[in-house]
Amino acid sequence: HTPVIMLTARGDDVDRIISAWQKQRPDLDVSPLAVLSRVSRLARHLDSRRRQAFLGHGLEIWEFDVLAALRKADHPYTLSPGELLTETLVSSGTMTNRIDRLVARGLVSREPSPTDRRSVRVALTAEGLAAVDAAMVDLLAAEQSILADLAPAEREALATLLRRVVLPFESGNAAG
Repeated sequence: HTPVIMLTARGDDVDRIISAWQKQRPDLDVSPLAVLSRVSRLARHLDSRRRQAFLGHGLEIWEFDVLAALRKADHPYTLSPGELLTETLVSSGTMTNRIDRLVARGLVSREPSPTDRRSVRVALTAEGLAAVDAAMVDLLAAEQSILADLAPAEREALATLLRRVVLPFESGNAAG
């Protein structure tokens, strides 16, 4: 028996999609769509809002990601290219290209490692620090507006539930 998802008075596009699938394929349990299609749609909306927030500071999302990884490091805001790979989940070749582009823009610099002369550290410049800090302010304002209709307890509950869904992927134990 497949659970029937009831439409609320304020139904969204996902409610309509679910209803159509229930009508066409009543033999399928389409209940995962109620959560995961909304997460997917929310991710697209969030990407759009992030792009808008960063555009005002002349940054692309990937640029913000690298700058933010450096900003979260302790002063003097430096990481090795390998640490940046871990923080941003991109390939080595992609990271090298990104660092090159950020160096060309004056947002980061490459510095010799103080402990290993064969290694380099990527450092946030004063311009990079100013850009990431200003972009972070706009990002948080955009994200606050997305969550404005949720009470603090609802935000906390949603964060807890989403953490339970995301954690297996980050620990490498996700099915699939």
